[in-house]
Formats: sequence, structure tokens, C-alpha cells
Amino acid sequence: MVSFSFHFCFLVLFAIFLTPTHSLGRICLPKQHVALFILGDSLFDAGNNDYINTTTDNLANYGPYGETFFNYPTGRYSNGRLIPDFIAEFAKLPFITPHLYPGYHQYTDGTNFASAGAGALVETNQGLVIDLKTQLHYYKKLAKLLRTRLGHEEAKKLLARAVYLISIGSNDYFALSTSNSSALQTYSPEEYIDIVIGNLITVIKGIYKKGGRKIAIPNLAPLGCLPIARALSSNNTGACVEELSTLAKLHNEALSKSLQELENQLDGFKYSIADTYTSLSERINNPSKYGFEISKIACCGTGPYRGIFSCGGKRSVKEYKLCHNVSEYVFFDSIHPSEKANQQFAELMWNGTPNITGPYNLKALFEN
Repeated sequence: MVSFSFHFCFLVLFAIFLTPTHSLGRICLPKQHVALFILGDSLFDAGNNDYINTTTDNLANYGPYGETFFNYPTGRYSNGRLIPDFIAEFAKLPFITPHLYPGYHQYTDGTNFASAGAGALVETNQGLVIDLKTQLHYYKKLAKLLRTRLGHEEAKKLLARAVYLISIGSNDYFALSTSNSSALQTYSPEEYIDIVIGNLITVIKGIYKKGGRKIAIPNLAPLGCLPIARALSSNNTGACVEELSTLAKLHNEALSKSLQELENQLDGFKYSIADTYTSLSERINNPSKYGFEISKIACCGTGPYRGIFSCGGKRSVKEYKLCHNVSEYVFFDSIHPSEKANQQFAELMWNGTPNITGPYNLKALFEN
């Protein structure tokens, strides 16, 4: 007897967000299909900012971005692929489309809401980015659409099986460190971190309320050791800016504690934290061990450590230099990792051991 239980097939009318276009599509979902939903900042933005009113500081839609893998700029802050692109490959999914990309969306594979420059706080780069709260709003609209198109039960299964990948927080602390930030006068560092984490947890609870169960988050990098921080350090020695890295450490400790509490509070909730802080620190301090030669200087930028954020010459500083062999570099531009580094971080997130990615790695989240 032939069984057809391997796929759920639906004939559905797709309503595309933000456009009046409708297209008829036939969806066949494998029985254990796992979608990937992506939220966050420039580490994960695959091009959403190309479709909003923002400044060139928040855009990467020009060369040399994208030169290595795609051979053209895609809006990704990298010479090639980002961490979510590799995760999608490992999960046997297509690259996840930016949510604002005009035209057809295969939403049953997931979507990417991330926006370069975004923070957990609405105030971070306000008016120039899609903040995390708005990204959650987009997700809620999508969950409603899926329930309409697939039916309540099938949409519930899709959203519950899905993995939700979130990168957020760096921009909130960079904003705190700028001279025009009034937050330092208003809050202590610990109070500010509590607000950032509180906003993030509120969004995670919002995802859970709409059906999401599996959250994966890379914790914050040693922010004070990025080329941009070294270049702007007040001591002019090129040393890491300890105040920024300390904020990242405190954030990471609070994040871990908060997610443990959520796991105890929410039935069926699972999470994965990847220790980006340690992983990047190791590559900065011992680059040759991981196949790199240069770990403190960006491939693309200008000034000390190429830490002035000028890659591509489209921002306020037009001058920039570009390295000859990006695979030798940990950082592509003043802030963002190279594709090679992104691949290594993605591999650690996918199948890392509990000391680096836990309590679940992404492979386990996709399989369970």
C-alpha cells in the first residue's frame, strides 16, 4: 500500500506583505519541515534595509560588499555569506529571503526580519532601522497570515517546529558609548543592561505567545576589540576598549540567566546560546590556529586598524582601503566578520559542544 503521509500539500492564495500583489502557490510541506525565522541587526540582515528610508551608514548595497560569494552586493555586511546563510545551508533550506524583499515569498521556509543598525531598544538608531519591537510586529502579522492560509493546526505545527535566530544588542551598547548618549547620565551600566535584556525577553515571549518554541542567540562579541573600537580608543594604543567589552560580558551573563528562567517558566521552550564572545576572542588572540593571518585589522576600511567605518566609500568618510586576500582576515569591515569567520561561527552554532553552544546546539533544535 502506498502511503502519502510524507507531505502535507496545500493549495493556497499567498497575500504578499507590503504589496497589493497576490500569487497562487502550491505548498508541499515535508512532515518534519523546520522553518528558520531570523531577527536582529547587521550581523543577520540580508538586505531589508535596502527597502526602508535610511542612511548609507545602515546600508551595504554597494561594493565591495558581497564580492566573494554572490559577486554583487546583496545588502549583507560581509564579503559573502552571513551566519544565517550557513545555518540555512546546514538545515537544507534555501537562503532565507529578507522580509521586505518585493515579490514572492516562500514564507513556509521562514523569513528574515533583521535590520542593520537595529537594537533591542526602540531608541537605538530610531527612525533609520527596523527595531526589534517592529520585527516582532512583522512576525505576528506573518503568523496570522500563515494561520489563514494553512489552517490553524498546520500553522501551529510550522511555527512550533521553527527555529528563531536572533542577533541583537551590539548597537545598543555602541550607542551607549557615544559621546552624545544621555543614557549614561540616566542609568547605571547595570540598569541599562537590564533594560536591553528586558526588551529582548519581551520579544522572545511575544514569539512564544504566537507559537514559537525554539530560540537561538549568539551572545555578544568582545565589542571593545572590534577594529572600530580600537581605532576610536581614547588611549591611541590600539588596545581593546575594556569598558565596551565589560558591557558585553555583563549582557551575556544576564542573557544566560534570563533564558534559563524562561525555560523554567514556559512549557516546551528550548534555547541555544552560542558563546561568540569566547569564539571571537580566540580568533583575535590566536588567528593562525583558525586559519587566519590578520585578526586586529579589518580587510576594508581606513585609519588605524582600518577601523574607520568607510568600506565602499559611500559613508561620511569616502577613503578606504581593501585587502588583497580577505580569507586571511577575521574582520571584513570595521565591525563585521569576514565570510570565513561567519562560516566558523555558524559551524559552532550548528554542532558545537555544550561548552561553546548550549544547552542545545542548532542541529539538535532543528531535529527535535
